[in-house]
Amino acid sequence: MGAGGPPCTLRAVSGFVDEAQLHVKAGDGGAGCVSFRREAHVAKGGPDGGDGGHGGHVWLEADHNVASLLGFRDHPFRRGGNGTHGMGKARHGRNGEELNVPVPAGTTVRDRDGLVLADLAEPGDRWMVARGGQGGRGNARFLSNKRRAPSFAEQGEVGEERWLDLELRLMADVALVGFPNAGKSTLISRVSAARPKIADYPFTTLEPHLGVVRFDDHEFVVADIPGLIEGASEGRGLGHQFLRHIERARVLAVLIDLSPSADRSPAEQEAVLLDELRAYRPSLVERPRVVVGSKADASEGAWAGEWSGPTISAITGDGLRPLLGTLGTLVAEARAARPEGGTFVIHRPQAGGVLIERDTDGAFVVRGRSAERAVALSDLTNAQALAFAQERLKRVGVDRALARAGAHSGDMVRIGGFEFSYEPD
Repeated sequence: MGAGGPPCTLRAVSGFVDEAQLHVKAGDGGAGCVSFRREAHVAKGGPDGGDGGHGGHVWLEADHNVASLLGFRDHPFRRGGNGTHGMGKARHGRNGEELNVPVPAGTTVRDRDGLVLADLAEPGDRWMVARGGQGGRGNARFLSNKRRAPSFAEQGEVGEERWLDLELRLMADVALVGFPNAGKSTLISRVSAARPKIADYPFTTLEPHLGVVRFDDHEFVVADIPGLIEGASEGRGLGHQFLRHIERARVLAVLIDLSPSADRSPAEQEAVLLDELRAYRPSLVERPRVVVGSKADASEGAWAGEWSGPTISAITGDGLRPLLGTLGTLVAEARAARPEGGTFVIHRPQAGGVLIERDTDGAFVVRGRSAERAVALSDLTNAQALAFAQERLKRVGVDRALARAGAHSGDMVRIGGFEFSYEPD
């Protein structure tokens, strides 16, 4: 429309997907090297094995150039680079390449139990979704007065690996809310460069569309949300999938169908729509909203006599300028009252220390990152490495914890992927 300059170009949303699964695997750390100096005139050169490189982390980053989660539907796997092994002459391995995975702004990350881990609300927000494994230390790191010629090194740590659920809720200033065929798609196509499918039957729109509106001094993003039906808050139809995209909107524009094809009165339409929003999330009805009658050009002899509020016609353009002015003002006020947020992350730190559990077969299971690393990174077939691992386990309190848990000589103990018979000091 010729008001306040041409509309902005819309992001293409082809094959819109707002739910996806993601499998991430950070890079493994490289192994440390066992090496000794071999030089002329040096009878017994010291250890010079280098450290392994660290595995690459995997990051999620909100990117305004990504419109949906379509890229994860058929290809859910993302991998960080592995670190390379250490070498002799104190040469350390190369770190694995980090992987940056772009996702749409407004993506919420959950674990498979449904717990929210991060909310990447704004473009540029980043979150480390999988931490790369640490590189193993070379034998030069274990030189001491007691160990003049350490013949062991650490293995590389395995990178984190897990499945996650991604959920997209569109980032829009204004959400168009209404029953199917209420004129939402026609409106957004008139006031922006968005070109959703438009036809004279319900459920034309089966996926959300975003359009950018420039009007006078205002600029805001409008979302065409697929039409709601009664019972949407209870999941009827695709209710929850559609309602989720209203959650982040600052302002609601409720469209009331005034055409003869509407099978409810304007008052009933408004009541049902607000009830569905309230049932889904009560805070939605507390947001600024504009309620307007649509299809005013086709309202004669229909429901026009029962509607006293503002009206618009996306076909003729009547009433659009006042509507856009009101929406622009409400968006500006909402932005001032609620500034843009950043990454929202739920930190769930791992419990520290050592925990002892009993397995179904009576074995004692040692939990705790420090204890698990002590055995996972060590070559327990090497006598020196085994002795060093035992020292580390004792330092972190595994012996005391097993004794307090009631372990006796000969009991089976498991730490990570290793098991052995317990023998007290």
